Amino acid sequence: MKSKKDNIAEYILYLWQIEDYLRAFPEKASESTELMELYDMMHMEGIVGGGHLQLAQNALSELEDLHSELLDTEAPYRAVIMHLQPTLNILKAKTDRPNMSDVEACLVLLYQIMMLRLQKKEITPETEVVVKDATQLLRFLSKTYYDNETAV
Repeated sequence: MKSKKDNIAEYILYLWQIEDYLRAFPEKASESTELMELYDMMHMEGIVGGGHLQLAQNALSELEDLHSELLDTEAPYRAVIMHLQPTLNILKAKTDRPNMSDVEACLVLLYQIMMLRLQKKEITPETEVVVKDATQLLRFLSKTYYDNETAV
């Protein structure tokens, strides 16, 4: 399994992808111990039909806490999020959860782009710019998270 400490944003996206995979192909859960454990967790948490594992929710919460901290202390970080804000607000308005956090909106954006690329669908140049900015933001968050975890 991907390590939360190494790249927390990739870890969350990985868990979301595995959740979707196991929903689409439940019979594949028996292919590995890791898949079976995650599928069992999905059953225990009642999210086989939708939602996210507590593991993913906890990691997202940690990332959101770090995001709040960085907004208060890092001007370059604040500038990136302010630049992204209008696009994130549009993205949030198009979902069934318009009050999701900015960090979750960035992750949702990247996950949706990943799905579009898997389907070999075209992504507009404007969207690519937003993806680049969201990736930059999540990369900074993940690196800061990693630095904080390895400093302990």
